[in-house]
Amino acid sequence: MKDESLGVTFHRDTALALGLQRILAALERRLELEQQVGLYLAGGLAVHLYTGQRVTTDIDAEFTARVAIPRDLTVDVAQEDGTDQILYFDTNYNSMFSLMHESYQEDAIELDLELEFIRVFVLSPLDLAVSKLARYADIDREDIEALVRSGLVVADQLERRGFEALSRFIGGQGMVRLNLKEAVAQARAIERTRATGESPPS
Repeated sequence: MKDESLGVTFHRDTALALGLQRILAALERRLELEQQVGLYLAGGLAVHLYTGQRVTTDIDAEFTARVAIPRDLTVDVAQEDGTDQILYFDTNYNSMFSLMHESYQEDAIELDLELEFIRVFVLSPLDLAVSKLARYADIDREDIEALVRSGLVVADQLERRGFEALSRFIGGQGMVRLNLKEAVAQARAIERTRATGESPPS
């Protein structure tokens, strides 16, 4: 687990980031925690914390202990564009169904939200991109591209990390390998755009 001081800057002051702090503080109170629990954050909210660009209402989180999240636990978030959103935990999220590198927890980056008992770790940008390759819906493509455009993910690293993750992925790999190939090609196109000033790829 890495520390934020190593060079990654999170977007802490957005409405969603502040909403995350509020809902986790409420979770601490509702669970009446008396010992530390780790939380690994993935999904769109993690992308938002890195890029400031993604808007999402659900929290994809993996805890280091069994946690009964109250079904009515939500917070209202007034977005910067004036719209109101309800932030909540996706209780169906399961990291076992995503493509994950075996070191994703060790390489996650800690985000200090000044909570008493919940320690928050955000998947590294590289592992966050890899985690989106199994499903690879339109929003996953956009998230990977946003991470690449922000300079947080490099095509060669994505290719290497993706193949390493695939070595421990059980089941049919054909489609995931095609997804990885497409994501790497798009990342390289974005990198060429930055280097040459060409029009960005569609």
